[in-house]
Amino acid sequence: MADHLTSEQRHKNMASIHSRDTRPEMIVRKYLWHNGFRYRLNHKRLPGKPDVVLAKYRTCIFVNGCFWHGHEGCAYFKMPKSNTSFWTNKIDRNKERDIEVQHRLAEMGWHCITVWECQLKPMSREETLKSLAFTLNHIYLKDRIVKPYVIPDNSVDMAAEK
Repeated sequence: MADHLTSEQRHKNMASIHSRDTRPEMIVRKYLWHNGFRYRLNHKRLPGKPDVVLAKYRTCIFVNGCFWHGHEGCAYFKMPKSNTSFWTNKIDRNKERDIEVQHRLAEMGWHCITVWECQLKPMSREETLKSLAFTLNHIYLKDRIVKPYVIPDNSVDMAAEK
């Protein structure tokens, strides 16, 4: 099936899609904020300028659109029928860049979480967001060494006083 829009109309349509403050990103941010997680947006000093950065948890969250990042096996990712070579190259470059950025962040000691647009659809949103909160809490506890509190033995102290 051919594209029903002219190339100028398609160009205007695609150019109007922005990479920040997308609906899936806003869903994740709103959930995190209401559950007490504090974050920064698009931290410029980190590779890839992650969508959400939780410094306390040393975690970066990338909220990826299924089309733009080539989510394999997803119903929302379909390769366009027109200008296929351009889109294939573009999406492949995005995938490679995503992997490279996550490796660089891991080398710096940061955890990376990718949330896909399809995971935030109403049918699976609650489960995805709860899983995200659980993962963040797990990372926080795992990264902090909790020393057990040792109760002092009072009988030794009492014997020393006598």
